[in-house]
Parts: sequence; C-alpha cells; structure tokens
Amino acid sequence: MSKTFDVVVVGTGIAGLTAAIYLKEAGLNVAIITKNSDISEANTNYAQGGIIAWKNGDSPEKLEKDILNAGCYYNNFEAVKVLAQEGPKLVFEFLIDKVGIQFSSNSKGELDYTEEAAHSERRILHFSDYTGEKIEDSLIAYAAKIGINILTNKTAIDLITNNHHSNDYQELYKPREVLGLYVLDNNSGEVETFFSNSVILATGGVGNLYQYTTNPSSATGDGISMAYRAGADIINSEFIQFHPTALFHKDIKRFLISESLRGEGAKLINHNGEQFMGRYSPQKELAPRDVVARAIYQEMNRTGKEYLFLDLAHFYNGSTPIKERFSKIYNTCLSGGIDITKQPIPVVPAAHFFCGGIKVDINGQSSVKNLYAIGETSCTGLHGANRLASDSLLEGLLWGKRSALDIVKNNKQIDKKRLDNIPNWKMPKNIEEFDSILIYQDWNAIKLTMWNYTGIIRTKKGLERAQSDLNYHSHRIFKFYKEARLNRDIIELRNAIVTAQIIVDSAMRNGKSIGCHYVEE
Repeated sequence: MSKTFDVVVVGTGIAGLTAAIYLKEAGLNVAIITKNSDISEANTNYAQGGIIAWKNGDSPEKLEKDILNAGCYYNNFEAVKVLAQEGPKLVFEFLIDKVGIQFSSNSKGELDYTEEAAHSERRILHFSDYTGEKIEDSLIAYAAKIGINILTNKTAIDLITNNHHSNDYQELYKPREVLGLYVLDNNSGEVETFFSNSVILATGGVGNLYQYTTNPSSATGDGISMAYRAGADIINSEFIQFHPTALFHKDIKRFLISESLRGEGAKLINHNGEQFMGRYSPQKELAPRDVVARAIYQEMNRTGKEYLFLDLAHFYNGSTPIKERFSKIYNTCLSGGIDITKQPIPVVPAAHFFCGGIKVDINGQSSVKNLYAIGETSCTGLHGANRLASDSLLEGLLWGKRSALDIVKNNKQIDKKRLDNIPNWKMPKNIEEFDSILIYQDWNAIKLTMWNYTGIIRTKKGLERAQSDLNYHSHRIFKFYKEARLNRDIIELRNAIVTAQIIVDSAMRNGKSIGCHYVEE
C-alpha cells in the first residue's frame, strides 16, 4: 500500500512539529510520523531548563560569543550568526504570540529569565522546570487545531532513493534523491510506502546508545542511520555531550537534574561534603557542560564512588520557593525518597545531546536532494565541539521554520512515472522468529561498549577496542535483521549499531581533544 504527500516529517519534537505547522499553514499536504504510541514521546518533552529568548539589553553579538566559546570555536560561524539574530525573537513571535505559551514570571509579573552555565546573560525563559513538556503539549494542541495529520506507531525503516530502489535502471545515472520512505505499521506488521516530494528527519538524538542517558528509550539514532544508508554526509559525530547531572537512583532512570539548579546556586559536593569544582575549573559549577561532566567523572574515579551529590538545599539563591521553581524535580526526587529542599541529590553524568549529525545547510537541506534534517539529528555546525545550554530547543524551533519555508519555496511534484518504478517492500522468503532476549543482549553490548570506550574520557586503545567489538556485533545484527520478522525493536537495533560505528569511527579520526571529545594520551 502506498500514500503520497508533499512532505513527510519523521519525529514529533519541537523541530518536527514546528516544521509541520509552517508547512500546513502554507497549504502543503504534510504528514508527521512517530514510532511511538504517544505523540509527545520525544526528547523535547524531557527538556527542563528552558529556551534562549530575546531580552532587552542582550544582543546577538553577546549570544554569538557565548555559543562560540562553549563550542570551542569549532562552530559553523554562519549557523551561529543566524541563530543569534533570528532565534531569540522567534520564541516571542511563534511560541508566545502564535502558539500561546505563557512562560514563568517573577513576583513582579515579568518574564522570569534564568541563568545557565557559560551564558553571559540571564536570557533563558522557562516554565517552572518542565519547559519542554509545556512546549511539546502546546505544539501538539496547535497542530491538532489546524488539522495536521499525525500518525503514531509508524516506524520509518528506510529512505527511498532513486539510485537504490527504482526498477528503472536509468535512475542509476541521475543524481541521488529521496522519493519517500518505507514505513512499518507497528500494530499490523505491514510495511507501507510513503511517497513525498521532500522528507524531513527530526528523529532526535542517540542517548540510548549509552549505559547512562537522560534521553527517552526511543533515542536510538534512527535518522543518522537512515540518512547514512541513503548516502547523506554525517559530520562531527565524535561530539557527544554528557550532561553532568542525571539522577542516580535504583528505581528512577533517565531523569535529568537540570543545569538551571546550578544557575540558581546549587553546588557539587563529594561524599565528604567538599565542594570540588574549584580543583577542575575557575568557573566552578558554571563551567561548560563538558568541563563539569569530566570533573565529576574524575572526582568519582579519585574517590572511588559511583555517584556524587548536587546540593541545592543549602545554596539556593532564587526568590521562588524550591518546590515551585523546580516542581518536577522536587516531586520526582521525593517519590524516590529524596527531599531536595533538605538533602543533596545523588547525581552521575549521562549521555545527553548529539552535537554532530546529518550535515545540512543553513536551511536544513542535506547533501541528498529532497532530504532535510532538523533538530538534534542534524548538524548545522551551530554547536561546534560542545553545545551551549538551552540552545537546543531554540535550534529545533528555528530550523523547523527555515526548513519548512525552504520546502515551500522549492516544492516540486515528483513525476508519478518515477514513483511507479519503486517496488513495494520485500519481506524475506523464510521469516524467522527470534527471542527478544537476543535483542536485549545485543543492546546491552552496544551500551556498555559505548559507555566504556567512547564516553566522557576516551583513549586510542579504548576506541580501537570499541571499533573491533562493534564490527563483530554488526555482522551478527545485520544477518539477524535480514532474516527476522520485522518489528520496531529490530529496526532500532540495526539503527543503533550503524550509528554507534559512525560515532566511534569519527572519534578515531579526530586525535585532538576538543570540547565533548576528550582523548587521553
């Protein structure tokens, strides 16, 4: 069965939803797909700290400098300038004035700007400590209001390209272009063909490739893997940002302890109650994320501990009571027996954000015709070697808009005769059923390999070991994929091994320690 659209967007975070809203309001036939049953299950939904926004007295030049400093000047200067000039005002124009989001205000009734590490200004708007959830819910509601077609339980399998999939041999001699996707219906097990003039990948990050992550379990590198197999350029893959503070708890997993706690005075302490950040950086708790994450990792190794502490209770300098300012963190920790108004929070670094991705231009267009990538799965070069806090939501917002406007400007119907030469998905002749424990075992192998050898601190020998181990697993996983009954788990596993290999290979090529990529001699 096939369906035809002007644009298919893969992913329902801030980037994908923003793009779809602009496309729909421009009159295009757009569909959004998500492999999840819950539309809101995206990295956006888990963002706590906030989003950089326009503020009187701030300037694009100041923001540019902060982004470049955090990114070690490895950034794409053009992308930094575009975000600094266009992004902060878009928060007001789109999220506040159009979508109707009311961000938190202070006691005077004014917007409450907070501070995070490596910023020279308090320029971050938030909604208590669940900013992402508020933005996600508001965008979903707006999308529903204007009639956007959001399809759940649809797992993208592969991008359809003319060179690889067409039965017309003449397509081999044409430039490569994307014509749509093969999509698995998770419920029925059927594979559908979605033709489209353009495809936007907004599939999020890669955190689930690591043993510890703040990302949801759906962050499995799907967009990276699909684009790579379709021939798109992938860059800066060695730059994995580890958030310094994820909750360390036996029952509560994947929970971020926002950087804004440190912006509001919280201090990192070891098991002896010592503030240790002064040993690692003059900026202490407000150093860039890669510096703080390495400091915690090294302090854990120095003291032989599995975790350290973040003490907000004794150092909070905000005016709003902790229970209100950080209500989500307060309630989540309290459910695990930790009262953050009285006790320090056990924390550990965790894989958080992918600074690399599918190489795109200033409008989100990849190196393959008709294929766009936005948000965390893309790489505009904005982040360079390390991401500045609270610019990820803004990046998704801005490039959601820019990609949509570029598609509207250049939308061209693909000749139906060309689409008629694309075959339906072919199932294996002898489908084998596999025990899910095998998938679980392979996932554990990937997570441990990536955490141990391609994590916060790397070595040449460790990367070589990771490359060898992943090559071994890859051979078995691909054989497994070709023979098994197709389902979401198997597709994600294949995507994960491909993306893991891309990350390791990229890390091996870059022998210089910079930003998130820290290599010990």
